[in-house]
Amino acid sequence: MRVSLNWLKEFVDIDMSPEELGRVLTIAGFELEELIDLRANADGVVVGKVLERSPHPNADKLSVCKVDVGGDEPLNIVCGASNVRADIFVPVATVGTYLPAIDLKLKPTKLRGEPSEGMICSLTELGLEKESSGIHIFAEDNIKPGDDVRPLLGLNDVILDLATTANRADALSMVGIAREVAALTDAEIRLPEVKEQDLAANSSLAIDVGEPQACMAYIGTVIEGVKVASSPDWLKWRLEAAETRPINNVVDITNYVLLEWGQPLHAFDREKLQQVAGSENLTIGVRLAKEEEKLKTLDEQERKLATDNLLITANNQPVALGGVMGGESTEVDDNTTNIVLEAALFDPVAIRRSSRAQGMRSEASTRYERGVNQVELESACRRAIALLQELAGGTPVAQAMSDNRVDFSSLQAIELRLSRINQILGAVNKADGTGYIEASEVELILGALGCNLKPVAGKDNTWLVKAPPYRYRDLEREIDLIEEVARLYGYDRFCDTLPNKTEPGYLSPEFAIKNKLRAALRGVGLTEVVQYSLVKPTGKEVTLANPLFAEYSALRGELFSGLLDSFVYNLDQGNGALNAFEIERVFWEQDDELQEKDSLAGIMGGNITSEGLWVNGGKGTPMTWYDAKGILENVFSNLGISVEYRPENIQERLHPGRTAVLWLQGKRLGVFGQIHPRLAQEKDLPNEVYLFELDFSLLLTVLNRDAITTPKFQAYSTYPGSSRDLAFFAPLDLSVAEITKAINKAGGKLLQRVELFDEYKGKNVPEGQRSLAFNLFYQASDRTLTDKDVDPVHQKVRDTLVKKFDVTLRS
Repeated sequence: MRVSLNWLKEFVDIDMSPEELGRVLTIAGFELEELIDLRANADGVVVGKVLERSPHPNADKLSVCKVDVGGDEPLNIVCGASNVRADIFVPVATVGTYLPAIDLKLKPTKLRGEPSEGMICSLTELGLEKESSGIHIFAEDNIKPGDDVRPLLGLNDVILDLATTANRADALSMVGIAREVAALTDAEIRLPEVKEQDLAANSSLAIDVGEPQACMAYIGTVIEGVKVASSPDWLKWRLEAAETRPINNVVDITNYVLLEWGQPLHAFDREKLQQVAGSENLTIGVRLAKEEEKLKTLDEQERKLATDNLLITANNQPVALGGVMGGESTEVDDNTTNIVLEAALFDPVAIRRSSRAQGMRSEASTRYERGVNQVELESACRRAIALLQELAGGTPVAQAMSDNRVDFSSLQAIELRLSRINQILGAVNKADGTGYIEASEVELILGALGCNLKPVAGKDNTWLVKAPPYRYRDLEREIDLIEEVARLYGYDRFCDTLPNKTEPGYLSPEFAIKNKLRAALRGVGLTEVVQYSLVKPTGKEVTLANPLFAEYSALRGELFSGLLDSFVYNLDQGNGALNAFEIERVFWEQDDELQEKDSLAGIMGGNITSEGLWVNGGKGTPMTWYDAKGILENVFSNLGISVEYRPENIQERLHPGRTAVLWLQGKRLGVFGQIHPRLAQEKDLPNEVYLFELDFSLLLTVLNRDAITTPKFQAYSTYPGSSRDLAFFAPLDLSVAEITKAINKAGGKLLQRVELFDEYKGKNVPEGQRSLAFNLFYQASDRTLTDKDVDPVHQKVRDTLVKKFDVTLRS
């Protein structure tokens, strides 16, 4: 919100500097983002009267002027403007003046041999226009040489650019900021004078609100005899200070009232409304748009309307997007003589949906989305009518109204306790030391904000507080009132206190396990990625009722899709394969209830090494299923857990013959496999891409928390081990995982490692079987093993395999 200091002073007396006012507002929650001192643009620029103008003797396009600036002698100034002439009043920058708009400091100089003691300025040099065709010539009568030009050009002002929070809709108006300043400085506020208007309804105008929940009130006023012209300078300056472009007096008045009261208004050309409606009798309606309806708005865009769009209609024909933007077919132009002035209250949610459906925001929609003051609608409307009478010569002839507003007198009061205030806010610094906020100070602060306080009978220092109508949306609870007390009392006046006892921080067990997982996954070369939880809906996800964008209107139900898209994107950008993992939330719906949990997923692929490409003729070595499985097993090994792999072929996105389900302590941990060839073809990916997804909650349960937060060192054996090979024929449907599990169990504590080093199918192997060869490594921590130690254990392993799986031993 850009606040003109001159405009603000019309509402409240300010006896502090702009910088100090900005500091006070910042402490109160309205951060001063920028202070723009317009006075600096023309500091040292005065009114000058051109006494004589003669051609430059050495330049055809230059003139030599004698200019009276109120001094003892006229100045000799060389000017290059074509519109300079004698007997005109112009802005003159004297020697020593700095013009920040063009970064120039005036010095005595010579131009083509003629001395020049200043500059006759255009509005460009004064920062008021981007381009000027010539010097500025004053049209005012009561000016004299030497006068300061700043009041004549609206440059005697300071602009405070304030950041307002979303809950403070009232702060998007000059009246709202004035109320805030008055409360902060204990000053009286002077609201703009509003003239009463005695207008009756007639048959030429009626209001029909078809959506009373979306439009709580609508006032239509017919004003005849309007003379559309340029606005007076003071009105233009105030609009420009707020970065609003002046258009004409009628439109400028609606924008002026919007900035002053925070109430959006819109002016329709009555004859154009009648033309669209097809009748002289108008019924202004409010309804939701129908499918396939279209409207060309003031920005010259023809918009296809959605059913969320709130429409203003004339005899059921669309003429404007309610609360967002007017329609081009009924806009006010230079030929307009009669208007219909709209002043309405729209529901914030309805306007937010309508604005979002068209992907557009306006000054009006910004205010409606936050909530407009419902009590002062008539005041803003009357203020606009009075200005239209004064500045455009209009005559109000009829008014119609539809009113479905709530009765604010019936709103429930909020109980506020002084004990709770001091419990929340603590001690404060006072003139005589430290203390606590007193009851009188609470009453003074909230009273200054417009709250009505009534003591509660039988309760000391307790009040029933009713918030003013313009604050009813953000003052709803006791804590809201306490925040207001703190804000206006001054955050800088609260004591700095430290906790009586400090304790070292620590990570929760869940977070410690997450960090352990991240470290293990990064340790094997995977990169952690973080992606949006919001995704484009495909029909299976949990969808949002009120999304920001259609592309992000659902909550993801799994992590695979995002990882695949990232993998494809990196390949397309020439960055190579993205070997990555993600630990984030997933969401789903179960029994009509929303569920969520943490999930861990990853993707791997590409070449296993980027070195030695010359060996393969410039081609890399694609990652195999076993390479990817080895990376995952390294992660499990670092975590100290043993995972079992079982084949599965029910995953749609994974290869039916190269997919395994992971089991941990008899529970399903997740899935690992190569992507399906069809999916690889759809996404233009190499076949050698692998995905895994793990159940984080199971990992959280299984991993020993003490071992993670306090790792224990396990000593290495200093004694040599003994290695034995074991080869046999085994059925094809018998998995290596089952065999390894049985070997480890039979080998007991002496067996340290089991590795499969050979598989053979073909000649000399019985049908339906394969030859497997394992290496078993035995080792003890307290002695060197002998054959007498190893042979019985190794024989037990052999016997177990024969008995349990009916294998045929080969060695």
